[in-house]
Order: sequence, then C-alpha cells, then structure tokens
Amino acid sequence: MWPDGVALVVGGSGGIGRAVCEALARAGARVALTYRTRRDAAEATADAVRALGGHAEVYAAALEDPAAVADAVARVAESGPIHTVVHAAGSDIRMRWISELQAPEWYAVMRADADGCFHLVQATLPHLRRSRGSLVAITSAGSLRYPARDILSVAPKAAIEALMRGVAREEGRHGVRANCVAVGVVDAGIFQRLAGHDLAPAWIDAARKNTPLGRLGSAADVADAVVYLARAGYVTGQTIAVDGGYSV
Repeated sequence: MWPDGVALVVGGSGGIGRAVCEALARAGARVALTYRTRRDAAEATADAVRALGGHAEVYAAALEDPAAVADAVARVAESGPIHTVVHAAGSDIRMRWISELQAPEWYAVMRADADGCFHLVQATLPHLRRSRGSLVAITSAGSLRYPARDILSVAPKAAIEALMRGVAREEGRHGVRANCVAVGVVDAGIFQRLAGHDLAPAWIDAARKNTPLGRLGSAADVADAVVYLARAGYVTGQTIAVDGGYSV
C-alpha cells in the first residue's frame, strides 16, 4: 500500500511520463502530473488515469524557473503529502556530433534538464523528508554505453544521476530515497519524434540488433521499473538500466 498522499510525476505529458502515471494509478497511488507547454497531452494523461479508476490532477511547471517549480509543488502539496516524485521531463533534443554542437544548444538543454531537476529536488525535499518518501529520475543508458551523437541526452542525464546519488547519500538520514531508471532505446516520446530523420531506419535496426533481448523497449517497461523503485524501501542510490541489455 502507498502512504497517504500523492505521487508527483514531472513531465507527465510525455510518452514515458504518461505510462508512469498510469502504472502508479494501477498500483493504487493518487497522481499529480506537470507539463511545460503541452497542456492537452497532460490532460489526456489525466483522463487515462481517471479511466483506470485513479485520481489525477494537472499542473503547469517550467522546471528552469525555480519559483515556478516551488509554486507548483506547493499547490500539489495542498491536495495531500507528497510521498513520491518522478522526474520524467526531458528536452526535445536533436542528435549532434560534439564537434558540431553549438554552445546555445548545450546551455539550453543543461538549463532545462539538469538545472530543472535540481530545482525540483530543492522544492520537494522538505515534503519528502516529512513523508520519508522517494525520488525517481528517468535518465539515459547512454551513460553506461555511449551512443555517438547523443551528448545532448546523455550529459544532462549523467548530471541528474550524480544529483540522485548525492540525495541518496545525504538524505537517507531523513528516510528519503533517490534512484534512477536509465532508459535505452524506447519506442516512445523523443525516440518517436527523432525516428525517420535523426534516427534513420538503419540506426534503429542496428540498435535492435545490439540489444540482447532483440527488441526496442516500451514506455510500460520503463514505468514498471519506476513503480518498483518508488516502493522498494531498502533501495537507494541505484541506477537500474531498462535497456534490454544494451549496456552489457
């Protein structure tokens, strides 16, 4: 059973975020989810959760703005104690060679993803201390086996993994846990937007062949791991790769 309160999914408007919201609802958690610009997608996620018999509320939050994050978290907490926080947000990046990457692209992604996750941690830690709750961040299996041209995805997610390990070390004394789910090639969200141009069919076929399980992942595969980590009371500071064995 979940403790009284709510699970907050930041980035619930995305493909993986929606699957996480649905999985949490199936497991019996009340859900709050945020979006940055895609309100319609967030409302569709909330409708899907309600169709499962769950409870869902939608909030706007731009993670690069610490004041906006703090305000959204305070509004979520008005509906009940926050016992779980899932960082499932990510920038709509492009594949780039590091040698050809423009500095503004780097700054924008790091600001939105790495800095944004830091703002989320700072805003939610007081609540998680009170609930002795859990943080779970969606990161990249590219930090375990780097795919060429994926620096805009891997770099901010590596920073987030370091942040989660730091939270696990420092906040365990307050009962707070922090873990990551490192995602491989998953047929959802950003992958679907990149497929066909940045990710050519030959690239996708090669990724599938290099994965021991011989298939692409699904958003539901990721969501299963998130729910496990959210509830695994003696697991903290860990990164579980949901990548079909790609990083082996």
